[in-house]
Amino acid sequence: MKIGIISAMREEMQELLNELQQTKITTKGKRVYYEGVLFNQEVVLVFSRWGKVAAAVTATQLINDYKLREIIFTGVAGALNKNLNIGDIVVGKTLYQHDMDASPLYQKFEIPLLNKKGFEIVLNNDLVNACVDFVANFNNYIPKEKSEPFEIFNPKHLIGTILSGDQFISSKNKIDKLLIQIPEADCVEMEGAAIAQVCYEYNIPFSIIRIISDKAMDNSHIDFQRFANEIASHYAKAILNIYFSAI
Repeated sequence: MKIGIISAMREEMQELLNELQQTKITTKGKRVYYEGVLFNQEVVLVFSRWGKVAAAVTATQLINDYKLREIIFTGVAGALNKNLNIGDIVVGKTLYQHDMDASPLYQKFEIPLLNKKGFEIVLNNDLVNACVDFVANFNNYIPKEKSEPFEIFNPKHLIGTILSGDQFISSKNKIDKLLIQIPEADCVEMEGAAIAQVCYEYNIPFSIIRIISDKAMDNSHIDFQRFANEIASHYAKAILNIYFSAI
């Protein structure tokens, strides 16, 4: 069985594509699926494009077309937790769709018919340990000439809560509202909870790793493509290399 790996942007997985061997390319639904061997593991790589619908479509196609043992999502996110800095890692434990509101028929954030507000992830301990190893030996994996321009010096990881929605969060007002509603939220992005729902419905193990690219307001203008290509993509390569060597 294969491991499915999804990112929202090609830049977030470019280093993985560079390492992929025995590549077979399939195009379907305007998505390109790269099937091959990555660090001695059979994988399928695909970038979903931005947003919950795009992510859900991609995950569903991936599940239906390939026999998967798990799906891993990797990419960037904006920090909500004031203790997070650029370059820190959030491993998702609980994911909410923060723009889901079918009240008064359902409670806010509740997914109709599923009786769930947040999607609880069964943590993959080997993947968590790979993140621990990565941050402990950060300078061995990411050269200073790449990390220092983004002021990344001693990144940390945490296991936390991720919010997803079809909105670019770039104001203090929006952040304050999110934290009032879900005070334990650590970061915000646009895809993770949608894929978590798909994996829940198909009973596929799911993990998500988010690299903090900005504080979701004061520096939300950051060059995402550059950060994704020069930082997030290298994070994914190193962490998955460590993880794959352990399984």
